[in-house]
Amino acid sequence: GVPSKALPRSPFALPPPVQHSIIAMEPPYVHEQREIVAALRRTFLSGRTRALEWRLEQLLALKQCLLENSDRFCAALKEDLHKHPAESKLTEFAMVFEDIELALNNLRKWMKPSAVAKPSMLIFGMDRLQLTPEPYGVAAIISPWNYPVQLSLVAIVGAIAAGNCIVLKPSEMAPAIERVFATLLPKYLDEECFQVVCGGVPETTALLENKFDYIFYTGSTAVGKIIMAAAAKHLTPVTLELGGKSPVIVDRTADIPVAARRIAWGKLINSGQSCIAPDYVLVEEAVEGQLIEEMKKAIESFYGSDPKTSDSYGRIISERHFDRIKRLLEGSELVHGGVTDRTEKYISPTIVRATPTDPIMAEEIFGPILAVLTVGSVQEAVDFINDRDKPLASYMFSLDQKNIKFVEEMTTAGAFVSNDTMIHASVNTLPFGGVGPSGIGGYHGKFSFESFSHMKPCVHKYPGMEFANDVRYAPYTETKSNRILWLLGYPSNAPKGHTAALAPWIVLLCVVVALSAALYFR
Repeated sequence: GVPSKALPRSPFALPPPVQHSIIAMEPPYVHEQREIVAALRRTFLSGRTRALEWRLEQLLALKQCLLENSDRFCAALKEDLHKHPAESKLTEFAMVFEDIELALNNLRKWMKPSAVAKPSMLIFGMDRLQLTPEPYGVAAIISPWNYPVQLSLVAIVGAIAAGNCIVLKPSEMAPAIERVFATLLPKYLDEECFQVVCGGVPETTALLENKFDYIFYTGSTAVGKIIMAAAAKHLTPVTLELGGKSPVIVDRTADIPVAARRIAWGKLINSGQSCIAPDYVLVEEAVEGQLIEEMKKAIESFYGSDPKTSDSYGRIISERHFDRIKRLLEGSELVHGGVTDRTEKYISPTIVRATPTDPIMAEEIFGPILAVLTVGSVQEAVDFINDRDKPLASYMFSLDQKNIKFVEEMTTAGAFVSNDTMIHASVNTLPFGGVGPSGIGGYHGKFSFESFSHMKPCVHKYPGMEFANDVRYAPYTETKSNRILWLLGYPSNAPKGHTAALAPWIVLLCVVVALSAALYFR
């Protein structure tokens, strides 16, 4: 038909509605992030990251980056957290190098499909069953500020080893390290497979609106819930490395001087800003006084009479965290330390006697304050722990193996360590992770590779012997039904033990031998 002629608009008519562009109203970083994720997904779908050679090349490049720029990383850690270079190498770099070497030496083996045992059902007798590790795709790694190098790069090692493309979101709370990551990593790693996204809460929130194939987050439990909710929108699998109040039990049989030094070291390294730092001590009343005195001695031997002047003692990451930690001192009996300086974000090594209702017991301390509570027995300590959220780690100092075994079996935590603190995190032949409120999933070493891999079940069906499969096809008859149930190892009315389960396999062996003989003499 003929198009109608447009009528002239009345001078009294309302103007046409303004067509707002949603994209135009978005902050620029939203579009940039969307493009980054899309580009990484295109690269992943090209198959580049699946090759063993690519993975080994990227791991070597990451190792080279850390080796060639260790001074820059150390300077950034000093600026953000006042970390001594020796502490940076011990707690930040060593684990990264260890995991890289482990992956370089074993990746070829890790990538191979692994055969699995066949069920007793005869119908799978000629088939090949296996688990094949495959990369998830595009992984988001959202890392924290307290061990910003280790907790970013150990996860990246696992993600590369598994063959994923990666978006790293380092914490804006450690701005010096954030800048180093953004500057250096793109120079060493394949930029079409790896990107660094910087920014604060708005940028992280926008990033999580994108569909990732895996999200790996390290940080607080509160933010972990936000991450999990964002992942749930896309049903994205996650690893959540969270925290909690990690307890220490000290019984009357413990070597108190040794316990004191190891507790003080675990509490005060990185100024207590460790997710697995001892949070509070449950000590039997008979040795409480001795333990406190020995911890005072240990602190002085580590940092001198004035820890503020020690280059081995760190600082709190921000004024906001300084204020939060300082408030936790209210209501508890101060027995050592308590010196604070907001301008330097300094809180001295501090010990307080606490009660279960003190403010310091209401949340994870995440600072250089150790709460000490007395208990009448190991059983009382276990009951106290079990009344609270499951922690990321629990520690026990004792020379009584029965007590150690009792605590290990009767409490639940991400990990259990006897007669030391924190050292389990450096063992890459054990998975590191929490349980419930302290985390989901685990990593380190081969476990990192497995975390970033989907272990795909594969069945490679034998193409021959179709006559044996006829029993599963319609139409069903009583004869077919009896045969397939027998092939499946379906139990009869009268249990006959393990011998009955072997019968199908004996028959299969006879069939194979008969067929082989027929083919040979044909």
